[in-house]
Amino acid sequence: MALGLIIIGDEILSGKRQDKHFAKVLELTSARGMELAWVRYLGDERARIVHALRDSFASGDTVLSCGGIGATPDDHTRQAAAEALDVPLALHPEAADLIRQRAAEMAREGKASANPDAPENRQRLKMGEFPEGARIIPNPYNRIPGFAIRRHYFVPGFPVMAWPMIEALLDGELIGERPGAARVERSFLVYELAESTVTPLMEALERELPGVRTFSLPSVGEDGSRRHIELGVKGEAAVVDDALQRLRRGALTLGGQLGP
Repeated sequence: MALGLIIIGDEILSGKRQDKHFAKVLELTSARGMELAWVRYLGDERARIVHALRDSFASGDTVLSCGGIGATPDDHTRQAAAEALDVPLALHPEAADLIRQRAAEMAREGKASANPDAPENRQRLKMGEFPEGARIIPNPYNRIPGFAIRRHYFVPGFPVMAWPMIEALLDGELIGERPGAARVERSFLVYELAESTVTPLMEALERELPGVRTFSLPSVGEDGSRRHIELGVKGEAAVVDDALQRLRRGALTLGGQLGP
């Protein structure tokens, strides 16, 4: 079962904001021995979000989604998820209670009306309208929850909210997604060797060592260094060291010069 990440917002695609979610989610998942299988960036276009979510719901993947769950006209994620699943939006009772609690806190701080029927408070309740059948994801920052449905987990775009929510999911509901054995990555640099020359060696290793994945990252010397390839292996710790040594020996046999 793969783990995917969706990041939503015109501000990312226009360059007004720099995405920080990918790096943070990579950090959080890697620390738990988990790997991201894919990442997708989407603008605030409902039809495109619907199409993407239909694909991801159908895949059976576990998906984290950041952004677009507010209640302004450029927020479409809640509605798109409902449309993708062909279910209505419904005010989640627990979400409604949490939003009302937050509104009351803001009223005590002089930041909002204490009248629950005030237009701004009725508008806030829209943030609790989720696809029918969804469950809430607690938000420790300001109580306004995210939601989860069909192995998809939707959190706000604000890092201060999204990251603690994702971390709690990884250590809670998604703890079963962690691999049974730790996965590691090892690599080295090789000079004077073409990718086409080393490819058969990499393919042979993957055939002979199930569960091991090889990779090749070439550099043409754009940073002033010699042209080289970073060759490496990924997999369970018990087999990676052996695979790495075999890859190193093979690279030497093929005429490569090894770096660090």
